[in-house]
Amino acid sequence: MAIDFAELAGPGHTALLVMEMQRGVVGDLAKFPELVKSCAERRVVDNAARAAAAARLAGVRVIQCTAAFRPDRAGSHTGNAPFIKALLRDPQHMLEGTGAIEVVPELADPSDIEARRYHGFSPFTGTSLDQTLRSLDVRTVVAIGVSLNLGIPGLCLEAVNLGYRVVVLTDAVAGMPAEYGDAIMANTISLLAARVTTDDLIAAWEGPR
Repeated sequence: MAIDFAELAGPGHTALLVMEMQRGVVGDLAKFPELVKSCAERRVVDNAARAAAAARLAGVRVIQCTAAFRPDRAGSHTGNAPFIKALLRDPQHMLEGTGAIEVVPELADPSDIEARRYHGFSPFTGTSLDQTLRSLDVRTVVAIGVSLNLGIPGLCLEAVNLGYRVVVLTDAVAGMPAEYGDAIMANTISLLAARVTTDDLIAAWEGPR
């Protein structure tokens, strides 16, 4: 898919949203082996790191959309979804102040902005992400990270509802099982976002330089 750099990915109007690329989700402290396997097979961490590095060089803001829980769970809805209830059977799951909530080293950079959430599965509701993007005059968001089961579809739907144009990097996202992630990309993400590869977007960002 050809990308019009000026329209879609101009540095002044685009942000790269990195969804839950955290040590406790896809890194050395991860507790989701099937998701880690899917990411490894598709080189998601490598491609996401390449996209983030290219974004910073192009002047595109990188925003780390992270998840965490306080030890006392204050600010989190803990009983309204089966998956959350299952996760929180582990009292140490993604606790604030632990290594599990840190961004994986390949993607971390001091210049990035962090948008942290304490409840739910998507990055806009109950956070300052929308206000942050609007303060940066962002019109297009590029989504990378995990997962295609919940977080990426939620991100795309919320962003579209808020008026943003959305791009998803097809080789920098993953779900579990991998085949289900492919079905989500084909049947849900395709209705909400442009789908391009990491190489496509990097070429667009490097084009005017």
